Amino acid sequence: MNKYGTILIADDNTAILTAMRYLLEGTFEQVLTTTQPDDILKLMAQQPIDLVVLDMNFTLGVNNGNEGLFWLRTIRRQHPETPVVLLTAYADINLAIKGLKSGAADFITKPWDNDELMHKLKDVLDKKNEIISLDEMEREHIRRAIDHCHGNLTQVAGLLGITRQTLYNKMKRL
Repeated sequence: MNKYGTILIADDNTAILTAMRYLLEGTFEQVLTTTQPDDILKLMAQQPIDLVVLDMNFTLGVNNGNEGLFWLRTIRRQHPETPVVLLTAYADINLAIKGLKSGAADFITKPWDNDELMHKLKDVLDKKNEIISLDEMEREHIRRAIDHCHGNLTQVAGLLGITRQTLYNKMKRL
């Protein structure tokens, strides 16, 4: 069985890290863990990380998810190709939506079901490694630019470095 690459798990609870390490070490070549979110970027600078599992709360008594969202955005800025799966015991739909809009690949709640966790992590990595056509990549890039510019096609064309007419022609093919 081929193993997946390196996974980094960041959670303030050492019991969570131990449980995940035991669960994932048969599936991943390397399982790295840290209780300190400040170490995430250091570890990512030292070696390639294929997937990050990130807790949403690191400060005792805080459960609003803002720490996790901060670190998610930080990771995505510096390592945009590395998928991040959020992990929290205080799940609500609004927090999940915020996480997904901020670039999370998926969202897992504690306590987790082992089979479901494994399935989600494998799906995220399989999707990351999936090769898509140039046309599909262009369509997705244009869609993201339109969302980013809130539908203002003049801004979209400027952002993409093309004329409005070229943008219109490309949109016809979508």
